[in-house]
Amino acid sequence: MQTYEQELQQVKSFLLEHDDYLVVSHVQPDGDAVSSTLAVGWLLSCLGKKFAMMNEGPIPKRMSGLWHADELINLSEQQPGRNFKFVICVDCADFDRVGRTKEWFAEDALIVNIDHHPTNNRYGAVNAVRSDAAATAEILYDLLQLFDIRWDADIATALYTGLLTDTGGFRYSNTSPKVMGIASELLSHGVNGPELAELLLEEMTLPQMQVLVQALNTLSLSEDGKIAWVYVTPEHMKLCGAINEDLEGIVNYPRNIQGVEVGILFKQLENGGVKVSLRSAGKVDVAALAQSFGGGGHVRAAGCRMEGNLEEVITRIVERVRLAL
Repeated sequence: MQTYEQELQQVKSFLLEHDDYLVVSHVQPDGDAVSSTLAVGWLLSCLGKKFAMMNEGPIPKRMSGLWHADELINLSEQQPGRNFKFVICVDCADFDRVGRTKEWFAEDALIVNIDHHPTNNRYGAVNAVRSDAAATAEILYDLLQLFDIRWDADIATALYTGLLTDTGGFRYSNTSPKVMGIASELLSHGVNGPELAELLLEEMTLPQMQVLVQALNTLSLSEDGKIAWVYVTPEHMKLCGAINEDLEGIVNYPRNIQGVEVGILFKQLENGGVKVSLRSAGKVDVAALAQSFGGGGHVRAAGCRMEGNLEEVITRIVERVRLAL
């Protein structure tokens, strides 16, 4: 089995040997997904390579100021126009997470898989997977060290965004000494840390605040107080004028209640089914739990999508968490 350093060298060779890449991440991209996609695009531009960047779903508006974010194609609004033989997937725990972007992959596509999720099944022809990395942005930082390129504020800001969002503002247990060292170096390249923290972690839109109020009004706890959950319905979303990114962070509220081991957000979908987000204090491996329902993620933060009505899904998930506890 290859070492992590050997995997990075293999990715480097792949990027140098080929051209005309498609860079994709997971559906409904978050901070690490967006920043990692743009970071790979920045690297390819430095290497003089042709590339396109794509996701299924819009990027969060607060990340629209990142390097060439306006060039990141939202597949939800476009039909496949061509096929790419060379594909770079970032922050995708498994192949299904790329969503409809696979419609742009050639049948004989060669895939580079760069990711930090422990549930990643190494689906690429080339894989650089490190489950103890705080974010995919951390792996890309290591990759960039292998190239003779000049760093600037654009790439530093992209990588810092990935680290900042996936560590919860450098508060989660994945905030290692290495992560803080990388953050320090990125700040030296011109990152405006306080401005990014305000924009990405503190500032809320009015619809975001209003849908949070709706969600908290649904708060329920298990009898022993170790499981807490909230839910959001399509009616809540319409009432508040909220969009999907406005739900970011809501799952932390039930999780943050004193004594709670697992917090859950259930989002009822208009087209049927329920999206489930899980956060753990550490006693429950929610990645394994989510994976048993076809999802995935991290030990303390994971999610899945389930079929069924809202009440049924809540009952199934809460019971599974009870068993895990």
